[in-house]
Parts: sequence; C-alpha cells; structure tokens
Amino acid sequence: VQLVESGGGLVQPGGSLRLSCAAPLYTYRRYSMGWFRQAPGKEREGVASIGSSGLTRYADSVKGRFTISRDNDKNTLYLNMNSLKPEDTAMYYCAADPILDRLWPSLTRNEYNYWGQGTQVTVSS
Repeated sequence: VQLVESGGGLVQPGGSLRLSCAAPLYTYRRYSMGWFRQAPGKEREGVASIGSSGLTRYADSVKGRFTISRDNDKNTLYLNMNSLKPEDTAMYYCAADPILDRLWPSLTRNEYNYWGQGTQVTVSS
C-alpha cells in the first residue's frame, strides 16, 4: 500500500501550509493515521496523529500551530500548519497504523507500517 503526500513547498516564517495524504486503504476509517517529519541529520519524529474515533495527539513542538484532520469519505488525511518556523523545515510523511480501531493514536514511528514517500516543507525567508 502506497500513501501519497502532497502540499509541501517553500513558505516564509509565520506562513501556513496544508498537507494532504491520499490513503488507498480498505476500511480507511478504521486506521489510526499519523504525520511524521525528518530533518537532515535527525531522527524521524511524530508530529500529529488521529485515531479512528477522531481523537488526536500532537508533539509539544507543534501544539497550537498544527491541526490534523481526516476525511473518511475521501480516504484523505490532512495537516494544517500555521505560524510556521524555520525549525519546522523537514520532509513530512504520512503513515497508517496497521492495528485497526486503536482507541488512542500513537506518535511512535515503529507502530506504523504503511508510509508515503514524503513531501518537503521548507520554512525560510
């Protein structure tokens, strides 16, 4: 299964972007979905996740600035990013957790096994 991200680009500090992820998963609505990012020379880290029930979880570094959402009719995951900072610069990946109907979505990379190829976000003036 290949997830496909889009929406990355170059934005000035303080700006906004909206990432999308097309997820061709049967019973998509039952999957917890997550956004991860990886900057050069750093480990891939969890940014935000959303469970099948709609519960969300965020990394402390993005709380209040990023919003994760999903459209189950379109099999699509979103990440709205506001007040972007240079330290948000990274490759952003969407991922699906293979355990269906998980109550509390995870931000742990190893719990996801379906990944996209990533979309680059660069925050710079």
